Amino acid sequence: MDEKANGIILRVRPLTDSSLIIHWLTQEHGRLGTVAKGARRPKSAMRGKLDLLFEADFSFSRSRQSDLHTLREVQPLANHPKLRLDIKRLQLLAYATRLIERATEPENALPGIHAIFKTLLNHLENNPARPALTYALEIKTLNELGLTPPLDNHNLDKGTCLLMEQLAVLNWDAIITLAPTRAQATSVGRFLGNFIQHHLEFIPKGRDQLLV
Repeated sequence: MDEKANGIILRVRPLTDSSLIIHWLTQEHGRLGTVAKGARRPKSAMRGKLDLLFEADFSFSRSRQSDLHTLREVQPLANHPKLRLDIKRLQLLAYATRLIERATEPENALPGIHAIFKTLLNHLENNPARPALTYALEIKTLNELGLTPPLDNHNLDKGTCLLMEQLAVLNWDAIITLAPTRAQATSVGRFLGNFIQHHLEFIPKGRDQLLV
């Protein structure tokens, strides 16, 4: 029996001359891999419906042999065209994708992770990427994974601790109104980088580009 889900496309790559592999982030199933058979053919019903960062309702049939399931139907809901005009926004979402892939297991439902990515995606549709969003993404993701940084165990000043607490709880629109000092931003960036390195073994590619 086919299953239904709502998801955001994290990755798209060719499988054959006619088919695609689509990796989704879903609320119901976490990260999910599907094969879109025939999607590259000119007359395919899926043509034009499967691209990076598209949001869609879809159905799929589970495979018994692998973790790539068969995509059956797709109903696009949003394609976020403005994002494709700004490299910094795309870089931030690419980093978010790598962070999620590094920190989570496939097909492990984590609704909070889905909500973080979805709301960031919607925010970036009309707002530029800023370093504060990268830090907030990291803190919010770590919190959802049960890896909340213990601020009281490190030599961080009160202003930096307050900033990190704000990044953890405020929404994206409020986060971009914060005005930390350069020293506070540097401390947060260094602290989170070391924390991610320790707990995830390495920092996903692309972080440095976002902090310039």
